Amino acid sequence: MTEGVSRAGTTTIRSSKVQIKRAIGQGVILLVLAILLALTMVPIVNMLTMSLKDNGQIFARFWAAPNPYRWRNYAKAWEVMRGYIANSLLVSISAMFGVVFLASISGYVFARHRFPGKNFLYLLILALMMIPGMLTLIPSFMLINDLGLIDTRWALILPWISGGQVFGILICRGFFGGLPEELFEAARMDGAREFGLYWKIAVPLSWPIMVTLAIMNLVGTYNDFLWPLLVLTSTSKQVVSVGLREFNQSGMTDWGPRMAAYTIATVPLLLLFAFGMRYYIQGITSGAIKA
Repeated sequence: MTEGVSRAGTTTIRSSKVQIKRAIGQGVILLVLAILLALTMVPIVNMLTMSLKDNGQIFARFWAAPNPYRWRNYAKAWEVMRGYIANSLLVSISAMFGVVFLASISGYVFARHRFPGKNFLYLLILALMMIPGMLTLIPSFMLINDLGLIDTRWALILPWISGGQVFGILICRGFFGGLPEELFEAARMDGAREFGLYWKIAVPLSWPIMVTLAIMNLVGTYNDFLWPLLVLTSTSKQVVSVGLREFNQSGMTDWGPRMAAYTIATVPLLLLFAFGMRYYIQGITSGAIKA
């Protein structure tokens, strides 16, 4: 009996040591993550702080808190940036709808239908992902120029729609291919047409992946700088990423309003993630499970 009690005590001690080691390991991991999070937040906090200062405060007391707070920097930034933000949202949302619709219907065809050369055509589409975007920059510009679309919003919308198709088809095909065939067979027996199968069955069941594709595409086009700089010449049609240069045209950059403009420019994306994050995470995780 004494040996049994001794063994039980030894087991309890070993279990306690294991729990302590696990707790220490988890504490170290949390500490490292907290440090990385703090380092990630430093540029953001710095941007917000600088947006409430003037150049004198920034150069003389860079790390100090604003004193006084220059709230008029935001008024100045909004006056300059509101047109650019509206232009960016208009063309980015238009391109987003085009990408989601065309990529989803193409992915549905590749996933649910058989036709000669399907796999070869799909591989050709995937091969486009291997081509760097810089290699197609000049041919794309020449094509847009030949079509007479330079300095029009179509010069942004059409290339963004075509450029977002490859990745969109990839994830939509993978998701649609995992949907139960019985649902489509039952709908066909009820007399549903092919577009009805896509619109009433495939799309509602694939809502998370659609939102994921929409968010990824919208973020990419909203932040695009080089292509709008090349194809747009009118200030009234320019987008936010190029419009941020407004505060750097004179001899000296007015850093306070410029940082305020950066802050204002991020608000649409923050709202997008705030309302779409749940679907975005569902789409990412479901895509991983399908894969």
